[in-house]
Amino acid sequence: MKHSFLIFLFFVSVIGSASSCDKKNRTSNTTIENSDDNMQSTQISIRIGSKTFTATLLDNNSAKAFKEMLPMTITMTELNGDEKYYDLPKNLPTNSSNPNTIQNGDLMLYGSRTVVLFYKSFQTSYSYTNLGKIDDPSGLSVALGLGNVTVTFEKELPLIQYSL
Repeated sequence: MKHSFLIFLFFVSVIGSASSCDKKNRTSNTTIENSDDNMQSTQISIRIGSKTFTATLLDNNSAKAFKEMLPMTITMTELNGDEKYYDLPKNLPTNSSNPNTIQNGDLMLYGSRTVVLFYKSFQTSYSYTNLGKIDDPSGLSVALGLGNVTVTFEKELPLIQYSL
């Protein structure tokens, strides 16, 4: 009887150890997979004062080149009561076209190095390269205010999920 009990304890400890190793490996793999997924993310944060907006960048060379420049804090200049702009230190790839209508929250490139954040919708005859769009532009106009404004563009921080 004593011998059977020892054998039983041995099997329970072996099974428990194997299960514990498996959990560690799964958690580690999950963390790695999530990190890889976040490396491909097209989300960025745009902080204006105490308000933070999330924007989705398009999958194009211009947006990728812009994202590589992040993080950056810039002073954007007011123009026409509907947009803020900033001249980047270097040219980005372009693929401009006339969107006909600008939407509140559009993030675009004018020429090859002027990034423009629009906070009102309107008709346009100008051509732009589309970089992306603020997901929910509610409150964008108020956050940007009148005149020039300091804006911080950042790559979204990855959310790591752990599994048990």
